[in-house]
Amino acid sequence: MFSLDWIYYAISWILLTWHSAWDAIGVSVDAVIGTNWAWILSIIFLVVTVRVILFPVFVKQIKSQRAMQALQPKVKELQEKHKGDRETLQKEMMELYRKEKANPLMGCLPMFLQIPVFLGLFHTLKRLNPDNQGKTLYGWTVEQFNSASNAKLFSAPISGKFGSTAAEMASLGANLTTVKIVAGVLVCIMIATTYLTSRQMILKTGWAEDPQQRMVQRLMLYGIPFSLLISGAIFPIGVIIYWVTNNLFTLGQQQWVLRKFPPLVPPKNSTAGKTTGGKTAAQPARTGGLLGRKTAQPAVKAPAAAPKVAGPKPGAKPVNPKKSGGRPAKRQG
Repeated sequence: MFSLDWIYYAISWILLTWHSAWDAIGVSVDAVIGTNWAWILSIIFLVVTVRVILFPVFVKQIKSQRAMQALQPKVKELQEKHKGDRETLQKEMMELYRKEKANPLMGCLPMFLQIPVFLGLFHTLKRLNPDNQGKTLYGWTVEQFNSASNAKLFSAPISGKFGSTAAEMASLGANLTTVKIVAGVLVCIMIATTYLTSRQMILKTGWAEDPQQRMVQRLMLYGIPFSLLISGAIFPIGVIIYWVTNNLFTLGQQQWVLRKFPPLVPPKNSTAGKTTGGKTAAQPARTGGLLGRKTAQPAVKAPAAAPKVAGPKPGAKPVNPKKSGGRPAKRQG
């Protein structure tokens, strides 16, 4: 049977390393506001460590999403061409993805890669109980194990769950009502941030034309948050802290990437560029101007008035009208 001990050792090592670092810089191990911040910060920075390691995968995810978005016009053409023939459509689309080196499942890859981390933290925190005999398992010392077992967030043990029993919380010296309140609030935050991370990406990139990819989008947007409403009751508080921190990290990372590399925006008007009366729809008519307004026509200049001919001066010789081409002067009476 395949053993997951290597995951438990890795998660334990990261947690203990960060806890030692916070102790070294003077973070108090005593509870402040009912919280042992050294262990809470260790879980938060476990997220930071994992996300830094997975950053290259996140970059590949963004590139794959860009490639999938650029292929949407071709996907739509295939859907129109093979309408009613689902088998041929799937074959053609798989060939298109292979040719263009795009993977519709790449959007879920970072989440799938974090599942082992989630399972490792879940298993480790589930063991945190002062009555547990395996205190030195996965590299923990007895002192570290006891310290983590007594670690709390607002007086609720990090190994406590919404579905914990009164007897389980009594062994950890905690109040069951307090644990349920803290865990319940964290589960609601976990569901909300999980929904927002998927919604943020879909709002920027739009719904996919590919039915398979659209199904994955719907699963991420609605299916996973709904499942957390039920499964959140069995998650230790420390695991929920990890999940919420990971979601907040994802929201910030996606916002930065989407601003720096905005997604391709498909044209809203599909009729743009079609000919209308010998002219393209994108080009305005001459009489319409750039925005459909009438262009100002240049004013027509009026013909220049004929110059006035001055009368003859007194004592001047009369001018022969035949030679000059002018009208004969009136005789003076």
